Amino acid sequence: MAELLLMPEVATGTTSAVLSAWPMPEGSAYKAGDILAILETDKAVVDVEAEVDGIMHTHLVSAGTDVNIGVPIALTAAVGEQITDKSAALQELGYQPDPVTNPIELSDVPAATPTPASPSNRGRIFASPLARRVARERDVDLTSVVGTGPSGRIRRKDLELAALTPALSPAFSMPTIASTPIAETAQSGTSIQIPHTKLRKVIANRLTESKTTVPHFYLRASMKVDRLMAMRAELNDDSKVRISVNDLLIKAIAATHIRVPELNVIWTPDAVVQFASVDISMAVATDQGLFTPTLRSVENMSITQVALTTKDFAQRARTGSLRQNELEGGSISISNLGMFGVEDFAAIINPPQASILAVGGISTEPVVVNDQLTTGQIMRATLSVDHRPVDGANGARWLQEFVTLIESPSKILA
Repeated sequence: MAELLLMPEVATGTTSAVLSAWPMPEGSAYKAGDILAILETDKAVVDVEAEVDGIMHTHLVSAGTDVNIGVPIALTAAVGEQITDKSAALQELGYQPDPVTNPIELSDVPAATPTPASPSNRGRIFASPLARRVARERDVDLTSVVGTGPSGRIRRKDLELAALTPALSPAFSMPTIASTPIAETAQSGTSIQIPHTKLRKVIANRLTESKTTVPHFYLRASMKVDRLMAMRAELNDDSKVRISVNDLLIKAIAATHIRVPELNVIWTPDAVVQFASVDISMAVATDQGLFTPTLRSVENMSITQVALTTKDFAQRARTGSLRQNELEGGSISISNLGMFGVEDFAAIINPPQASILAVGGISTEPVVVNDQLTTGQIMRATLSVDHRPVDGANGARWLQEFVTLIESPSKILA
């Protein structure tokens, strides 16, 4: 029978996605598992696969359109089914065009930032179906929410932002910001406005959420890496795949998680979830923004497999070809800025992960060995930890174990 193909929720918390292409033309028969549509989220490309055999009857949304989750994107038919009256079939299925589905240019040029509508002095409330459902579940008055969608439409992210923003009473309001355009307040030629990309907005929202809702605590340690660097040199002499310091650190994190499983967790509203395998996200900086693809079951990977995977992730992050499922999961991330000459820094946790390890560069410094002053290669690392699922003592045990592994690196590969 005829069915509507709906825009799926391709990633947790997303409110919309861009329908970038229709690889399945209208009128084409398809098999279960065939790719019907290709979507783009803020960070990845996602294939929509057919669950059963069928026929792609009509595309209801053009390629290059930003579509809200749950909105119909196509009319499909069963194998052998003839739809003689498309309008009647759509009406019978309850189809109504989404008035705020907006075509966008599939280019690197970001769309103009929508103008939020004031929550006051407006009549009809424009909100997505998902936003209305969330508002009902959370008992939120939509008239008090500022919509940032087209024409002031309220989306789910607006409700989440409103939850983080304390309500202002008439007796207390934010200072009024002058309405003079930025370009007029600066001297000619001294500044430009760079519109926010979707990815930059996502990064900003997630990091703000993390710093305002996750109670961070920080643990720092210095460690001698002479033996680690020597082992890396030996590995690279015998391997066709170049092993980086970061690859060895990822393996060390996995080994430490096995030894201190109290950190191999994530926080959820109902429970602390502890994992048997170790999935680790790695931060990759690109011209488009920061991506954090996740290596799976690192404790079972060889160092060569880790090196091949990290190189593949880094390359595809820079070309924008990471899949959504490759950007999800993990209980810990690693961020390494040592290649930029950074000695020490603290990173922000990527929720719902419980921790992130920030690694600085390696420097030659004076050290005392067997009561003798000498020089050694020193690396500093800072572990940022979510205090909700992890106590300070467990975080300290984890970092102590990590330092031990780094300074006795043969155990990393055991």
